[in-house]
Amino acid sequence: MDISEQVNILIVDDKPGNILVLEGILENLECNIITASSGNVALGLMLEYDFALVLLDVQMPEMDGFETATLMKGSERTKVLPIIFVTAISKEQWCIFKGYEVGAVDYLFKPIEPIVLKSKVKVFLELYEQKRLLKKQAELLEIRVKELLDLKQVNCYLENLSTLDGLTGIPNRRSFDQFIETSWKNAMREQLQLSLVMVDIDFFKDYNDNYGHLKGDDCLILVAKMLLSSIKRPIDFVARYGGEEFMAVLTNTGKQGALLVAERMKKGIEQLAITHDYSDVAAWVTVSIGVAEIIPQPTDSIMDLIKNVDQALYQAKQDGRNKICCSL
Repeated sequence: MDISEQVNILIVDDKPGNILVLEGILENLECNIITASSGNVALGLMLEYDFALVLLDVQMPEMDGFETATLMKGSERTKVLPIIFVTAISKEQWCIFKGYEVGAVDYLFKPIEPIVLKSKVKVFLELYEQKRLLKKQAELLEIRVKELLDLKQVNCYLENLSTLDGLTGIPNRRSFDQFIETSWKNAMREQLQLSLVMVDIDFFKDYNDNYGHLKGDDCLILVAKMLLSSIKRPIDFVARYGGEEFMAVLTNTGKQGALLVAERMKKGIEQLAITHDYSDVAAWVTVSIGVAEIIPQPTDSIMDLIKNVDQALYQAKQDGRNKICCSL
C-alpha cells in the first residue's frame, strides 16, 4: 500500500524509549506511525493529518494526557477521534474514570502486552478503513446523483426542443398532435364536447415581404404570447400549427365557449397594435379565426374535426378576414 494511502496512527509520549517500544510492536501493521513528544505537538499534528487512532500517554510535563484529550475532543475536526490511554499510573479507579470522562475509548497499562496492543489497534484500523470506504462510496454516490440530475436536465431540455416551437416558445405541431389525440380519447370516453380554434395572421406574407423576416419573427412571437394568455384554464392548449397558423384545443368546451375564447384572442391581437401598412383590412395586424366543436363518436376522426375548423377559417378569410367563423 502506498504510504499516502496508509492509515495514520499518532503516538504521544514524552519519553523516546516508550515511543520506540510502541513503534516496534506496531511496525508490521499496515499503518503510518507519527509521533509527538508532547500534548502541544500532538495538537499541532491534528491540523496536518487525519488519524485513525491516538495512543496517548497520561503523565507528561506541561500538558498531561487528560488535558490533551480534552482539547482534542473539543475540536470539531477531532471530536470523534478514538483515544487509547497508555499509562504507567496505577490502576486506581479515579484514573480510569478520569480517562473515560475526557473521551478515551480504552486503557492500556505499562508494561504493554504486544498481542493486546496489536489486537486493539487492528480493530481501529479496520473501523477507519470502513469509514473511509463509506466516505468514498458516499462521494461516488453524490457524483452519480449529480450526473443523473444533469442528465435529467439535458433530457428535459432535449424534450423541450422536440415539443416546443423554436421561435415562439409555445408548443409545436408535434405537441399539438399528441395533445389532440389524448383529448380526443378522453372526450370520446366521457362523451364531452371538444373544440378547436384555428388562428391565421391576416396578410402575413405581405408583412414579411415588406418589413423583413426579423420583424416577421417578432410579430409571430407577440401573437403567440397573446394567444397563450387568452386561454385561462390549465386544461386548454395552444400551439403553433405551422407558419403563421396557430391552433387551440379547448377540452370540455362547446361552441359558445370556444367563440368567447376566439373573440378574446381576436381583440387581444388588435390591442397589440402591431403596425401593418400592407394589410387590406386594418392598419395593424389582425387575425382570422375558425371554430369547430364535436362530441366524438366511433365513426368520427380527429382529421374530420381539423378539416371542419380549417373550413371555418377559410370562410372567415372569404368573408373579408379579421373575422370569426364557426363550422356548421
